[in-house]
Amino acid sequence: EVQLVESGGGLVEPGGSLTLSCAVHGFTAIRKCMGWVRQAPGKEREGVASIYIGDDRTNYADSVKGRFTISQDNAKNTVYLQLNSLSPEDTGMYYCAARESFVCGLTTADYKYWGQGTQVTVSS
Repeated sequence: EVQLVESGGGLVEPGGSLTLSCAVHGFTAIRKCMGWVRQAPGKEREGVASIYIGDDRTNYADSVKGRFTISQDNAKNTVYLQLNSLSPEDTGMYYCAARESFVCGLTTADYKYWGQGTQVTVSS
């Protein structure tokens, strides 16, 4: 059984930073694609970053490019999302997601496994 457990969310002031973690359990696929997806109140889910575990290829949504960084520690089975220069528009529930695929993009419907999410609130 695949389990994704997010942590690291919280309340942060505009301009601040957070680091989200996703502990990955039971995901034994050969071609591992991991993503971070967020959902703001009243809006659809948006893929913000993805990483292919085999070669660290990454993709970012234009809205976060240059501010967010996705990375992975294979030895710890953990994927991270570093969030910098946060604004209130970044507020939302952030989900870790996974799929078995060499193609590793941001389309949320492509992801098969999901965590429960961690809340990020950017407010002064």
